[in-house]
Amino acid sequence: MLASGIGFSLAGLFVGTAVGATGVGGGSLMTPILIMFYGISPAMAVGTDLLYASLSKAFGVVLHGKNGSVDWTIVGWLALGSVPATFLTLYLLEGHSAGSMDHLIKLTLSGAIIVTAVFTLFQEALASRLRLDRIQTELRPGLQHGLTVLAGALIGCVVTISSVGAGVIGMMLLLLLYPKHAPIRIVGSDLAHAVLITAIAGIGHARLGTVDYNMLLWLLVGALPGIWVGSRLGFRLDPRALKRVIAALLLVVGGMSLVKALNTAPVVHQQNAVSVAR
Repeated sequence: MLASGIGFSLAGLFVGTAVGATGVGGGSLMTPILIMFYGISPAMAVGTDLLYASLSKAFGVVLHGKNGSVDWTIVGWLALGSVPATFLTLYLLEGHSAGSMDHLIKLTLSGAIIVTAVFTLFQEALASRLRLDRIQTELRPGLQHGLTVLAGALIGCVVTISSVGAGVIGMMLLLLLYPKHAPIRIVGSDLAHAVLITAIAGIGHARLGTVDYNMLLWLLVGALPGIWVGSRLGFRLDPRALKRVIAALLLVVGGMSLVKALNTAPVVHQQNAVSVAR
């Protein structure tokens, strides 16, 4: 028990350091690490990581809130789409067998990781291009709000299935929809929405029986000091180089996960995901 706990803490330390240094990682690293290196079932890895993400990011939201760098209007529009999508996705997952749920998670997780890696590589170029185009008028408010709701729905669905997407993918969509907003307000708004949606999805997974609370505790034991260490390293090392390394790692992990998912047919059980998990 102690040995496995220390192993989980080391995973939390590694991911926390990556997040603290680059702002990239989180679920896109933690979930595949738990699946590929610790043998955790995909459903349990996703459910546990969702609560881990919500708790580990909450402190960041408090800081952004105190600095006034959260646009709660954007968070509200995102939540208008993501909250119903999350509940609907949880309902649909409950009807899947353990085998088909794991297969769906692997496929969605692989795609989300690859998209995260690609955006991480081109994030600065995209942000620079949008800054140059700021003289252009943003979308009409009605269209902008409608697309934000749709973006929230997409994020809610992907996050609930894979635990990936609330951070980097959410950031990409907000940069496209709100090019005139200050980057720090985009970051704060995306983070606030991420905490909300990962908490709801994590609680939903807990109801499905796909959360390991002992593992969650050990992950947090490693992650919290890791985030502190990573934030210090981020000031001393080249953040661009670090992001490229993380993105390259994500591409490898995402590619490996996708190959495994495509080569593994879902196993159909008579029991549903809840009964198997319990």
